[in-house]
Amino acid sequence: MNTIPIYFNGEPRDVPEGSTLRQALALLTPGGAQEDAPLATALNGDHVARPQRERTRVTAGDHITTFTPIVGG
Repeated sequence: MNTIPIYFNGEPRDVPEGSTLRQALALLTPGGAQEDAPLATALNGDHVARPQRERTRVTAGDHITTFTPIVGG
């Protein structure tokens, strides 16, 4: 299996080539980034909504950032 270098929350990491954002999160997030977990994601600084994670491919050099969303008013 070939891997590609990416950055996850600022740290260099490797994921399998052809991974979707959802698959990368499952590998890199403690607990595997459960689908119902309150986790927001950005890819190269752009927000990626939960439904788009499965369709969004990760490529070499990408920056994935995760954070807890802020809700309320």
